[in-house]
Amino acid sequence: MRSPVFKAEVYGPMSESGAQVIAISDMQPAVFKTLLHFIYTDSLPAMSDLEGNDHSEMIRHLLVAADRYAMDRLKLICQSILCEGLEVQNVATMMALADQHHCDVVKEACIEFISSSTMDDIVASQGFVELKRNCPAVLVDAFVKMSIIHKK
Repeated sequence: MRSPVFKAEVYGPMSESGAQVIAISDMQPAVFKTLLHFIYTDSLPAMSDLEGNDHSEMIRHLLVAADRYAMDRLKLICQSILCEGLEVQNVATMMALADQHHCDVVKEACIEFISSSTMDDIVASQGFVELKRNCPAVLVDAFVKMSIIHKK
């Protein structure tokens, strides 16, 4: 199995209790379907029916699922896709997501994006307001890293 968490649920001590159903909570059915597709095929399904923000939202949810079920390859794929879609309006939100799910690739891409963008636009975004309120340590870390980048 691609997920050690699923493997433990299916073959671990819980399986000996006779439980026939594994409950998956806090995940949208479409995300779980995509997760299962990846587990069985080692690839993401075509998501041509999803456009713009819907596609990005699916990838964000898939990243959370990959982190939850310890699926490192899927997590890396999601990080790569999210890095390509960084914009002024979503960079602060992506940085918070990256911090919460230990995604150094996304976090570094966000820091590079912020350091090469107009700070006024980023600071004016709702994501920045939420990042400042909910994750001030992430913001401090980002500013420290940006100052190191600018010194080079």
